[in-house]
Amino acid sequence: MFRRAQCTVAVLITSSILFTGFTPTALASAAPTFMPGIDLPGFGSSDPGGGSVGEAPRLTTVDNFRDVGGTKNGYATAPRGHVARGMFYRSNALSPNGQDLDVLTGLGLSAVYDVRTLEEVASKPDLLPAGSRYVSIPILSGDLSAAVAQLRSPDDAVAFMQDMNRSFVDDEVTRVAFGRLLTELANRDGPQVFHCTAGKDRTGWASALLLSIAGVPQDTIFDDYLLTNEYTSSSMKHTYDQIVASRGEAVAQIYHPLLGVDRSYLEAGLGRLGEKYGTVDRYLTEGLRLSQATIDTLRYKLLD
Repeated sequence: MFRRAQCTVAVLITSSILFTGFTPTALASAAPTFMPGIDLPGFGSSDPGGGSVGEAPRLTTVDNFRDVGGTKNGYATAPRGHVARGMFYRSNALSPNGQDLDVLTGLGLSAVYDVRTLEEVASKPDLLPAGSRYVSIPILSGDLSAAVAQLRSPDDAVAFMQDMNRSFVDDEVTRVAFGRLLTELANRDGPQVFHCTAGKDRTGWASALLLSIAGVPQDTIFDDYLLTNEYTSSSMKHTYDQIVASRGEAVAQIYHPLLGVDRSYLEAGLGRLGEKYGTVDRYLTEGLRLSQATIDTLRYKLLD
């Protein structure tokens, strides 16, 4: 009975926002499926389709869509520069309504990179902006419910998320997939977007790598990573309330760390990167097997 209840909550969590996980060498993600009788609407900003001229729009139905380069002049880089905006975008799954789809089409996206598993994609396929090419690069697979069923406290959930970020460094298959994503971003012209289900873990790691390549200070990279909690606050609250209604406050507290991001999650991944590779550059060249030409092309695109 306890395992069944845990699996029910796992499905609820997966349905509404995230969920990533681990390859067979660790724990893994499951295909998102909707629970009967539970409505999981799109969430977003109270300023749908808005944003100032040149800024990435805040979308109503794709709530974690944003510019990798940041806002205004773009994130500052060392020694004196800014990350280019309008080149790379990051997002959660692309399930826009008509108005948001028009906004996305207006950005002139040349490609959409979907790093969800094939099971995740089958459950909720992307709705593509006109003129964009769809590229599937699955990252992570497995049985989420088995992993979630082992969580007994919020601390367990935090450790789960930290271990997942370490798997981005430890697992060879995952590294190859991230390497392919960055290579595709380098080789294709025009604005591009990459995304997973919630746009926070797999997407957050890829974005952190891009900002590192651009020379963005680490504190800014963490600030950008944590913006997910601002952009998706409404959807996180909705999911939390659904878990409370379904399984009670105590269970919701256990799973609360899974719904957003915490600085310690990214710190865990970067810490493992430092242990195994020493520097981001070595992780890129030795771990992801990127050529120096690919890294230079990404840096050229990222710098304004």
